[in-house]
Amino acid sequence: MFATTNQDTAVQLLEAVGLAADQISGKLQSLANVDARYLKDLKINVSNSLAAGTLTKKEAYMIGLAVAVNEKHTDLQASFEKLAVQEGATDKEIAEVISCTSLMSANNVFYRFRHFVNKEFYTTTPAGIRMSIMANPVLGKEFFELLSLVVSALNGCEMCVTSHEEALLKHGTDQQRVLESVRLGAVLRSLIVLL
Repeated sequence: MFATTNQDTAVQLLEAVGLAADQISGKLQSLANVDARYLKDLKINVSNSLAAGTLTKKEAYMIGLAVAVNEKHTDLQASFEKLAVQEGATDKEIAEVISCTSLMSANNVFYRFRHFVNKEFYTTTPAGIRMSIMANPVLGKEFFELLSLVVSALNGCEMCVTSHEEALLKHGTDQQRVLESVRLGAVLRSLIVLL
């Protein structure tokens, strides 16, 4: 039996997210060139997070898509879009993941501002940000809230994270599903640092 090399681990890591072996970045290659134990940890973290028991493959890939869109990584976006479609995601669902990510980008900035400044005028004046997409999402309210939570966690908006987590619990979402979704977002963001 052959031992797995660091180069093999790097390739397996890329394959776990649907990227080709020739897409190894300089940063990822620098870890593969040495005995970087972190590379093995990251491969395990990514694989385990994508296979979380509370998420279907389609849901995990759509969360991956949202992370890739949020972090502006076009190759990973294309990869997760393809993987999600292979698991049954429709064009409307893909578009809604992208739309949700964009909406959270606006909301996260606005509500972080409100939270940071904490003045009555800013907190009581209507936001004036149209959010009709949230009323009847194609993805369903629970999964839309889950995506919103993950993106809000990535963007560091305490008010949005708290609000979406509370909404999820009211939908009957198990805390393990919330935790596994946020962990997936965090782990994928750590991968993007190396891509």
